Amino acid sequence: MSDDGTLDVSIDHDMCIGAGQCALTAPGVFTQDDDGFGTVLPGRRDGGGDPLVREAARACPVGAVTVRGIRGEGETAAGERVR
Repeated sequence: MSDDGTLDVSIDHDMCIGAGQCALTAPGVFTQDDDGFGTVLPGRRDGGGDPLVREAARACPVGAVTVRGIRGEGETAAGERVR
């Protein structure tokens, strides 16, 4: 979460292979672009209050989705802690 309690959700577009697991798991936060690669929906970088956003990050087979919380800590798709 950021200082105001929101998340920072992002996708590493260089890593994304277009598996679509993020969009299937949390369609209110993620979608796929015209080329089939995952992207965060406009206005949803804060996770949109979706309780499945962290599960969507864990579902990514290549770890392209990151959900960061307070002080920049977060999880990658593999559930690894990142700073």
